[in-house]
Amino acid sequence: MPKVPYDDIAQVPSFLLASTDVADGERLPMAQVSGIFGAGGTDTSPEIHWSGFPKATQSFVVTVFDPMAPTGSGFWHWAVVDIPVNVTSLATGTGDDTGSGLPEGAFQLRNDAGLARFLGAAPPAGSGKHIYYIGVHAVDVPSLGIDSMSTPAFLGFNLHGHTLARAVIAPWWEAQ
Repeated sequence: MPKVPYDDIAQVPSFLLASTDVADGERLPMAQVSGIFGAGGTDTSPEIHWSGFPKATQSFVVTVFDPMAPTGSGFWHWAVVDIPVNVTSLATGTGDDTGSGLPEGAFQLRNDAGLARFLGAAPPAGSGKHIYYIGVHAVDVPSLGIDSMSTPAFLGFNLHGHTLARAVIAPWWEAQ
């Protein structure tokens, strides 16, 4: 059984995370499935909104990760860094090629396909049900001080000592 993301890093309190596009424990809609990788979807990042985070929060990070991807290290689908503390939602489609819906100061890292955008689900046929962990991390600094060429793994390393709380929803997808 694959490990759940964040098992190996400090356990932190949670807060509320919801979406009008995806639901925890439910199958992903086709919009959040990959078209780039030919799975029939449109690679549209889901709307997400959050509340109830600690008062000491100074910024947020959003990540989408599939630990079941047959890579030996999982697959990072999206990472958004340095979201200002006054922003508590991202609209549907924010994770496009230009990050056009991102608030000022926030930016997307390259995912494991090398694209600085949201990449939808596209697990190999026959690999079973993949869970996509959508996480919002409440951070204790206004900026993690990493640049856009950083990897999501390096982001995770930097989050380790700065995460005050984390909210996660986990929809799934399975290729037929």
